[in-house]
Amino acid sequence: MSAAPTPASAEAAPRYVVAVRTLCEFTARAGDLDLRFTPSPTAQEGIAGHAAVTARRPGGYQTEIALSADFGPLRVRGRADGYDPALCRLEEIKTVRGDRFDVPAHHRHLHWAQAKVYGWLMCQQLGLARIEIAVVYFDIISGREHAIAQCFDEAELREAFETQCRRFIAWAGQELAHRAARDGALDGLAFPHAGFRAGQRELAEAVYRANASGRCLLAQAPTGIGKTVGTLFPALRAMPRAGIDRLFVLSARSTGRALAFDAARGLAAQRDGMPLRVVELVARDKTCEYPGRACHGDACPLARGFHDRLPAAREQAVKQAILGRDALRDIALAHQVCPYYLSQEMARWSDVVVADYHYYFDRTALLHAFAQHDGWRVSVLVDEAHQLPDRARDMYTATLAQTELRALRRLAPAALRKPIERMARQWQEQTRTLAGDYRADGKVPPRLLSALQALCDALAAHFSEQPGEHDAALQRFYFDALHFCRLAEQIGTHSIFDLTRMPASGAHAATRLCVRNLVPAHFIRPRLAAAHAVTLFSATLAPASYYADILGLPPGWVWREVPSPFRPEQLSVRVAAHICTRYARRRRSLPDLVALIAAQYRAMPGNYLAFFSSHDYLHEAQQLFSRDHADIPHWVQARGMAEREQAAFLQAFEPGGRGIGFAVLGGPFAEGIDLPGDRLVGAFVATLGLPQFNAVNEQLRGRLHDAFGDGYAYAYLYPGLRKVVQAAGRVIRTAEDRGVVYLIDDRFTHASVRALLPSWWRIETCARSPERVSAPER
Repeated sequence: MSAAPTPASAEAAPRYVVAVRTLCEFTARAGDLDLRFTPSPTAQEGIAGHAAVTARRPGGYQTEIALSADFGPLRVRGRADGYDPALCRLEEIKTVRGDRFDVPAHHRHLHWAQAKVYGWLMCQQLGLARIEIAVVYFDIISGREHAIAQCFDEAELREAFETQCRRFIAWAGQELAHRAARDGALDGLAFPHAGFRAGQRELAEAVYRANASGRCLLAQAPTGIGKTVGTLFPALRAMPRAGIDRLFVLSARSTGRALAFDAARGLAAQRDGMPLRVVELVARDKTCEYPGRACHGDACPLARGFHDRLPAAREQAVKQAILGRDALRDIALAHQVCPYYLSQEMARWSDVVVADYHYYFDRTALLHAFAQHDGWRVSVLVDEAHQLPDRARDMYTATLAQTELRALRRLAPAALRKPIERMARQWQEQTRTLAGDYRADGKVPPRLLSALQALCDALAAHFSEQPGEHDAALQRFYFDALHFCRLAEQIGTHSIFDLTRMPASGAHAATRLCVRNLVPAHFIRPRLAAAHAVTLFSATLAPASYYADILGLPPGWVWREVPSPFRPEQLSVRVAAHICTRYARRRRSLPDLVALIAAQYRAMPGNYLAFFSSHDYLHEAQQLFSRDHADIPHWVQARGMAEREQAAFLQAFEPGGRGIGFAVLGGPFAEGIDLPGDRLVGAFVATLGLPQFNAVNEQLRGRLHDAFGDGYAYAYLYPGLRKVVQAAGRVIRTAEDRGVVYLIDDRFTHASVRALLPSWWRIETCARSPERVSAPER
């Protein structure tokens, strides 16, 4: 929906445009939040189901009929699914999975509310005095329809329509007033600091132009210049001019999300009562008040009567405006509603939404769905965008383990044994024919996919008959299997199917099935194109063509590289070419590596980070370092550290402190952390960061070579050097910082590698003997 006023020549007063579905969800929902297993189809299956139903209708049947009507300041619009002029019958088509699925009463109530609004809109458009309305439930498994039909007079439908509108009209008026006040305030928004940092103004100008002109911007800007404020401020300033409804600020990590939310809160605090609504979306497992309980009224008190209490909670939330995790929780508990689902509701009514990548780019992304459904004009800011290719690959990859299916065979109800056994036989056939430990194909074997789809159908029927059942393992496998099937149906040159032998456990060999996405552009391109403007920014986005290809940037995208504000003399970059970190030779080189780290520390004591390519390599280096240099304080990144353990690791880097943190390149301490001043005086990068050479990455290299012509660079070199530059970027954070970075490997002398390192670095090859290490100028 949009609160943007129409031109004065067209309307005497501003019109608030609202979609039929949004109107009805706001006014007609009641009762519990009920997320007991409901096997709803995907959007693609819904489209296919609609097409299947309408294809059965006689000639002259109309589909996707655009309808609209005004009521006071409201303009209600939408598209009716189907209309048969011969029968004067309007149909609202709902797809379900499983013909025994009992549609909950509150869902039926909402469906009929929508159908009756469409019925009135059709009566008004065609001048009808009476119309038949049918809600048609179509089972995508069996292909059967179940229709519930009723005839209505025009007057009855008009009264229902106007009742819905009256319930919404006060909210619409409030939203119109808010939008006008918001745009006025953003027109006068001031930069929150006394002046721009070096490079920050150039970044801000590029972001503003991209938002004003509706372009996709790829911006590389160095660490430490204030990229968060430098992108958020101009995007907000551009909202009134460009008619932007919502700004989505997306981050890959919780630390980045927190920084973005704090920046937005700071901009909104320029004056009391700033009309800017900001909401932070946090994962359900971090906001759930009753972990382990199912999301329905019989299990969770915050789900019981959720929709009855939601209006009051929503009313309070829009008045508070700045809705972080704690504020949302306080409001939710005051009204006894779920904090997580209150945050999702408030994403509909906020100007700025700060969230993780998956809220816009995932297959079932909430924010993308809102924007498409309500016709929002959105601007998207993607922080640390160098992480998006890998995150997007994960979003569109699905994996199933044979051990999980075997566990289900022992526990599943009798009704599921036959489809499970069929799936088990097909899977075992694939395992028997696997020569070696890995095989990749262009598609999923048809009989295997057919067996898995049949199992999904059986599971859907089982859950339909047992809606209260909460077998976590069974449901988890079902959702994983559905995800697998849906991606298998979309497999193409962007993805592969592969089969991997799992490490031996127990008496039986096991394998893993995977639909693996290799080129995320196929899925990400439509999301980028759907936005009015997108800004992808990071300190490491070179070469630009790599990200444009991998992510599918839309035509007309713009590249902007902000020069570094740092001077070469601030950072001494030294290449230790005499130490080889290749896997086959790294054990022999460990004594020289450890000696180099110790010598540098003794020459210039302080806090350092030492990065390694893997936990195993880190462990070997740390063991030797601990034996030979026990007097030097050091601490180690462990596998799977929790957030509090990560915080403790970083707290060891005290101002004026001394010691060495051993960490893994590409991990949580290699990017996104800020250790200014003498909290960090140097870093050692004992690797080129190249992804592991294995069968999967070779498939990636081959597919990228076919698509873009340089498979090695796209699969190995660019991702590896990006991690190196990110890790080195931890050392210099401000104009006053000084430090040293050691790039440890002979390959750092190669021209192809040097070309991918920051141009402002002044690189020298250090002495072979560790005794000759010296301290840089400070």
